[in-house]
Amino acid sequence: MINFAKTIQDKSSLIGRAYDFSKTAHANQKRVSGESYFSHPVAVAEYLAKAGMDEVTVTAGLLHDVIEDTPETPEEIERKFGSDVRFLVEGVTKLGHVKYRGEAEQVNNIRRMILAMAEDIRVILIKLADRRHNMLTLSALPPQKQKRVAEETAEIYAPLAYRLGMQNLSGELEDLAFPYTHPEEYRWLIEHVRDRYEDRDKYLRSIRPKVERALREAGIKPIQIDFRAKRYASLYKKLQRYGTDLDKIYDLVAFRIIVSSIGECYETLGIIHKIWPPVPGRIKDYIATPKPNGYRSLHTTVIADEGRFVEFQIRTQEMHDQAENGIAAHWAYDQTKGKNEKRTSFADAKELRWVQQLRSWQGEFTDPKEFMESLKIDFFKDRIFVITPRGEVIDLPRGATPVDFAYMIHTDLGNQCSGAKVNGKIVPLDYKLQSQDIVEIITQKGKKPSPSWLNFVVGGFTKKKIRAALKERRGGMLQENPKSELKIVVEEGIGIYKDITATISRSHINILQIQSNKEKGGRFSTMKIICDTADRDKMSKLVLKLKKIRQIKEIEHRPV
Repeated sequence: MINFAKTIQDKSSLIGRAYDFSKTAHANQKRVSGESYFSHPVAVAEYLAKAGMDEVTVTAGLLHDVIEDTPETPEEIERKFGSDVRFLVEGVTKLGHVKYRGEAEQVNNIRRMILAMAEDIRVILIKLADRRHNMLTLSALPPQKQKRVAEETAEIYAPLAYRLGMQNLSGELEDLAFPYTHPEEYRWLIEHVRDRYEDRDKYLRSIRPKVERALREAGIKPIQIDFRAKRYASLYKKLQRYGTDLDKIYDLVAFRIIVSSIGECYETLGIIHKIWPPVPGRIKDYIATPKPNGYRSLHTTVIADEGRFVEFQIRTQEMHDQAENGIAAHWAYDQTKGKNEKRTSFADAKELRWVQQLRSWQGEFTDPKEFMESLKIDFFKDRIFVITPRGEVIDLPRGATPVDFAYMIHTDLGNQCSGAKVNGKIVPLDYKLQSQDIVEIITQKGKKPSPSWLNFVVGGFTKKKIRAALKERRGGMLQENPKSELKIVVEEGIGIYKDITATISRSHINILQIQSNKEKGGRFSTMKIICDTADRDKMSKLVLKLKKIRQIKEIEHRPV
């Protein structure tokens, strides 16, 4: 890892020369806050160095605003610092005006960012470091611009950092944006959580000696034991899922234990479970099955002293560094191992397959609004990860279904999907998948997607593929309002048909077709009613209302 403070003193080094060049180029320039502009590229470069980036990237960090904000030219940068530095600086310059406003002209900038990521991921790492420092000084901007920049950061840059495995940076960006995007919620958390943080921290310190003693007796010498407090923005998102019950947030402050090897990770997990019983379903092995962004660790929640729930995170130093710095950590570890050969891109790394996928995906959309909505859902929404029967990890947006999973694997698999197994059990196609589910798709040759799938899939890419298949199936005429069929067994009686049709009408559902078949010599009839919607929630509510009619003995519905 580069010692930035020491390296800038070496005027013969690439970084030392870039430091002086940038300082001269930005001389007399001021930021909105009034401080020297040169403090900004220094902060960017220093962050990149601490994250473990290589000499070329740190140099580009020092020079990233030179082309845009000074008379210096790309040719001069290449002459003094080489073609790689010029390439990165020009790449960041092209992204200098990416503004997320959902407008057509801004979509083109986002597309350029995607293409830059696929060509050389270091361009985006510099841009993320640039955005981090801008967020640290956001208070100097006018209120309207503060909110716009914060929203852009929360919706584009923080999720992007997370996808790159840079969890620490992602969390920091979310926290820096949170007071501007949700000021009232931020004030509420500050008021209600601070005392709980202090109480939690005090409690964990009280049980720490018991953990240290048990590890010592087992011959394990941890590299580090500390406590990780949950970030405000992350806590807010979790509270949205659990209401406002802070007592249900078990990892408000969590134990973090760093040990020397993977074997010691599992051994430590066993030792903790000997001290306190684990909470069923709360043991997560991200070492055997890493998250798609490369995150590895063991997590467990135990019922500790006084019956209090405590979360432990156990990992090696390498896992910890990669959890903090993500893809940037690869440079540090490859250099440590002597693999410091020249390279221009990490976009072929296993953790970055999604970048190439994103590059192909963005070409599918021509409508700017559809593109941005799908981008946020398909790539930047809260993620889950599921596992194929072969053990491959697939990441999906939270709320994804087996149909979303099938289309993520291959369009043909999605089109021919007829059923799904999750963890060995048959589930409905609208089943909400959970992280670490093992998903198997059952196919039927020649089958086509159902219009009703559009009511429950979450991915914009998935919806686009379904619509395309439906349009092809109907000769280019996509039916925008798929229908449902009600099959009702009723006991004959005066006014029964009127009661049923009136109930359907009051539910704001139109009847398109109705037929009735009466049993010979019997007192029961079977009604088939075609309605003008396939909305599952709407139809389920209607069924509940119809079941209240005494003469109805059986009822079911299905999309048609």
